[in-house]
Amino acid sequence: MKGITKRLDYIEELHIKMNSLVLFHDILNDFVVKKAMELLKLNNDDVVEGVKTYAIFAHELFKSTDDWTKYVLQLVLSSDNNYVTKRVNHIIIDPSLTECLSQELSLLEELSRLSAKDIKERIKYQGYLPEWKSSLVDFKVIYEERMRHIREKGVGIYSKYRMFIIRDRAITPVKTSDPVKLSDLKGYESQRKIVIDNTLALLNGKPASNVLLYGDAGTGKSSTVKAVVNEYYESGLRLIEVPKKQVGYLHECIEELHGNPLKFILFIDDLSFSQENDDFYALKAVLEGSVYAKSENIVIYATGNRRHLIKERFSDREGDDVHRNETIQELTSLSARFGITVGFFKPNKETYLRIVRELKEQYQIEISDDELEKQAERFAVSGRSPRIARQFIENLKSKEE
Repeated sequence: MKGITKRLDYIEELHIKMNSLVLFHDILNDFVVKKAMELLKLNNDDVVEGVKTYAIFAHELFKSTDDWTKYVLQLVLSSDNNYVTKRVNHIIIDPSLTECLSQELSLLEELSRLSAKDIKERIKYQGYLPEWKSSLVDFKVIYEERMRHIREKGVGIYSKYRMFIIRDRAITPVKTSDPVKLSDLKGYESQRKIVIDNTLALLNGKPASNVLLYGDAGTGKSSTVKAVVNEYYESGLRLIEVPKKQVGYLHECIEELHGNPLKFILFIDDLSFSQENDDFYALKAVLEGSVYAKSENIVIYATGNRRHLIKERFSDREGDDVHRNETIQELTSLSARFGITVGFFKPNKETYLRIVRELKEQYQIEISDDELEKQAERFAVSGRSPRIARQFIENLKSKEE
C-alpha cells in the first residue's frame, strides 16, 4: 500500500510539472496529451469518471499508435519552438534556454514512461482495460540527433508530411499524397533530367531556377514534379501545391517558408490565364523578384499546356488600348520569366511503343511484343501518350488477373 501511495504522489507531481512547460508548451494543446493530463489529475474516488477518461485516452492514442512513448517523442521532435529557430538560423543560444530544453526533455521523457498499470492503480478498477506500450528512451540523445539532421527532417508539420496544398490562404498537409516514383515514369528521360538537375541544385544550396513544364496532356508533367519530391523527400524536399485561385497568396507563402531549414517546390499545376488579373500580376511579381529577395530554399515549378500560358483570342487584338501590342507581348511573355522551360509533347509511334514495352516489364505481363504492339495501337485511337500507354497496360493487367 505504501508503494502505491508513493506512486500516486509521483503521478500528481508529474501533472503539476507538465503545466510548467515553456519551450514545448504547444504540446499541451495536443488532444491525446490533454487526455493524458486528465488521467494524471483523476480523483481516485470517482471510478466511473476514471474508467471513462482512461477509455477516451486509449481510444485517441490507438488511432495513431499503441506506443505512448513513441507518440510523445514524435510530438517533441516535430515541435517548432524558439530553440529550434535559433539553432537553424545559427543564432547564439543563451545558456538558460539550453537548460530549459534539457529540463523539459527530461520531463517529457518522464511523461512518456507513464504506463497503463500506473493509471489502473490510480482509478482502482478491477475490470478489463486495454494497455498501451511505454518504454525507456533517451529523449536528449534522440533530440540532439534530430537537430543535427534538421535540414533533412524538418520541424512542425513539415517533419510529418511531404506534400501540402494551400487552402483558404493556409498551408495544409496532404495526408495521402501521390506515391508516384521516378522509376514508374517511362520515356522523357532528357526532360526529367533537366528537372532533377535543377532540384539537386536547390538541395545542394546552389542557384536553382523556376521551371515551366509545358506541352501535351498526359505526357507526365505533373507526375514528374511529384516523383522528384518523392525521390528526394529524405534529402529535405517538400512540395506545396498552389491552386490557381490561390496564386495571390504566393508572397505570403514565400515569407512563411523563408528561413525554414527544408527546401520547397511551390507547384502550380495546369497554369493558364485568360486575361490580365491580380493572380497574373502576383505570379509575374514573384517570378521577377519584385521587392522581395529570392528565397534560397524555394523554387516555383508550374505545368501548362501552352508555353505562353495565355489563352489569347483574336478579339484580344482589338480594342481601344493605344499600346495593345505591348500589352499582348507582356501577357504572352510570362513564360520567359521562368528560368527553365521544358517541353513535353506527344510521343511518336516508336517512342509510344517503347513506353508500352517498358511498362509491360514493370507490370510483368505475359504477352508477345508483336501482340502487345498491335493491341497498344488499337487502344490509342484518341492519340498516343504515356498516360494512354499506362491505361492500356493496366487494362491488360486487370484482364490477366
